[in-house]
Amino acid sequence: MAMNYKEEDGNHHSGVGPGVAAKSKKPDNTAFKQQRLPAWQPILTAGTVLPAFFVIGIIFIPIGIGIFVTSNNIREYEIDYTGVDSNSPCHKCLNVSWNSTQPCVCTISFQLDTAFESNVFMYYGLSNFYQNHRRYVKSRDDSQLNGDKNSLTNPSKECDPYRTSDNKPIAPCGAIANSMFNDTLRLYKVTDGVEEAIPLTKKGIAWWTDKNVKFRNPSGNSTDLEEVFKDTTKPINWKKPVYKLDSQDPDNNGFINEDFIVWMRTAALPTFRKLYGLIEKTDSSQVALKPGNYSLYIEYNYPVLSFDGRKRMILSTISWMGGKNPFLGIAYMTVGSICFFLGVVLLIIHTKYGNRNNSADIPN
Repeated sequence: MAMNYKEEDGNHHSGVGPGVAAKSKKPDNTAFKQQRLPAWQPILTAGTVLPAFFVIGIIFIPIGIGIFVTSNNIREYEIDYTGVDSNSPCHKCLNVSWNSTQPCVCTISFQLDTAFESNVFMYYGLSNFYQNHRRYVKSRDDSQLNGDKNSLTNPSKECDPYRTSDNKPIAPCGAIANSMFNDTLRLYKVTDGVEEAIPLTKKGIAWWTDKNVKFRNPSGNSTDLEEVFKDTTKPINWKKPVYKLDSQDPDNNGFINEDFIVWMRTAALPTFRKLYGLIEKTDSSQVALKPGNYSLYIEYNYPVLSFDGRKRMILSTISWMGGKNPFLGIAYMTVGSICFFLGVVLLIIHTKYGNRNNSADIPN
């Protein structure tokens, strides 16, 4: 009777009717669920660890040396034109603001001692500018930038407080676009007091996917972008609307302007550089930039004093590994040297103490 009572009580609490087997919580009897899968666990011995250390060292050290030498062969020249130093030609422009009606112009003379043989990339660099701030990164409307007409006149609320101005939607909206870098940089070769302008290519500086996929102008009259953007207004800190960003090339205006696209790809660190233009070799037998005297002409429009920032112009060549960056080569050489050193130390220890137990007399 006691057994029957327990069965009835169990059925009552489990909610299972007569004739129905109670559902078991036991895992299925499979190799995976019962943890019977075969496994391999390495046994670390001197015969496996020592060769691994030596192999890593022998491979990493030459790779590091090659990368380091390649990085050092890249020519790079940098000019800080912030104007913090009172002797700088751009010191007079240090207090420029977004509301300045006239651009402040300054010219910095410099000299290149060696030639830049291959194509030269001109970058602008900013310091202490945190493009990785969460609210800053989110302050954009990707649908608007992709040419969506509804988003053009009704931007996302993520763009606040740079969503509307004077009761008109801002195009492009958001804090990223509003803070776009707008200094003008021109380079001149000075020969016997005569300045010769260095041609600067402004196309091909943005990522292909950004230019052709992520950024598009709204559909409509492609020859008259002013008509397309007529119901919008420019960002607050801009001096001209988006359809007039490039006065030289009408196909490089609007949301597909490459300077704008480059700026909209936010940087991960507070000190960064972005591509401004390309100085191409006109003749394969000539160098891109000859040694000699040069002048950098600057229309100083971008204020950085309020956040203690710095501005730089960088001229650089590239190699198969990109721009100048000695860190990767140093990292490879450091890891390889540490592994090789540890291999030598462990080999000495193993040779001296490894066979002690084997040579000792073992009593019966």
